[in-house]
Amino acid sequence: MQVLSIKGFYRDLLPDVDLDQYFGDNNTSDIGHFNVFDIAEMWRNSPSKPKMPYNRRTYYKISLVNGRNKVEYADKVIDVEDYALIFATPKVPYRYYPVNSDQKGYFCVFTGEFLSKSKTGTLIDELPIFNPASDFVYHLDRELYDRVDDIFKKMQQELLSDYIYKYDLLRTYLLELVHFGQKLQPVGPSILPHNASSRISSLFIELLERQFPIESTSQRVRIRSANEFAASLNIHVNHLNKVLKEVTGKTTSDIIKSRLAQEAKILLRQTQWNISEIAFSLGFEEIAHFSNFFKTLTSYSPSAFRNGIKS
Repeated sequence: MQVLSIKGFYRDLLPDVDLDQYFGDNNTSDIGHFNVFDIAEMWRNSPSKPKMPYNRRTYYKISLVNGRNKVEYADKVIDVEDYALIFATPKVPYRYYPVNSDQKGYFCVFTGEFLSKSKTGTLIDELPIFNPASDFVYHLDRELYDRVDDIFKKMQQELLSDYIYKYDLLRTYLLELVHFGQKLQPVGPSILPHNASSRISSLFIELLERQFPIESTSQRVRIRSANEFAASLNIHVNHLNKVLKEVTGKTTSDIIKSRLAQEAKILLRQTQWNISEIAFSLGFEEIAHFSNFFKTLTSYSPSAFRNGIKS
């Protein structure tokens, strides 16, 4: 699975364009980058765009789409029939591609450093909308679509201005867009940062997600048991179980198994690795143990699941 940088994104999107106009000679480390694109204009210039590969990216992307599209992320496939808002994070590999050629909307790309420069002190990885467990695609009605469309148009207009503080204003528009998305799925009181249980839960999820995505056959999940996670968090396993049950309604083992099964589905769907390589990467010493685990959680053997995807 590839890891696509912001400059790699531009090389794929605009292969004949000099990237100095976007980065300049002194910007070689992708620091603080932001840009907005008009989807309809891109289609006029390149009507036969290929499918984007399923991979992980080093940048963030927010897309407002108007058209029929298919989105693949984690172990999910989502069909978009008309209007949607898509929040893509470096933590979750994905791809989305059009089903028809009648495409409108906008998308913006930015690096984490761009938003970290905000005077509000916002830390992007603390925003619920970019949590790996958050929703990825939000379906919109026409009224909501028009409201988001206005935000993107303000971004596009400001990018062309010569206002000396335009990037501060663009960060404000970006945060407006982020908060608009978060309000589509309000954060419940059980995961507010002031709640001690939710903080332990967040640290557990962060520790779990840090091991993913699996991007090569030499990479391996190292922490797999409830006891190992509790030890890493310096708390008793019974307390970890109690906290996770309180916050998520699930046990520690259930969450770990679910995440391993999710990654197994991704690898079976998106790679050509053999099943023993996938089993090893997910921390299973024996392929039979992995096969039994996968069938228990999905009702399919790994090979049956892979063959079902291809058929």
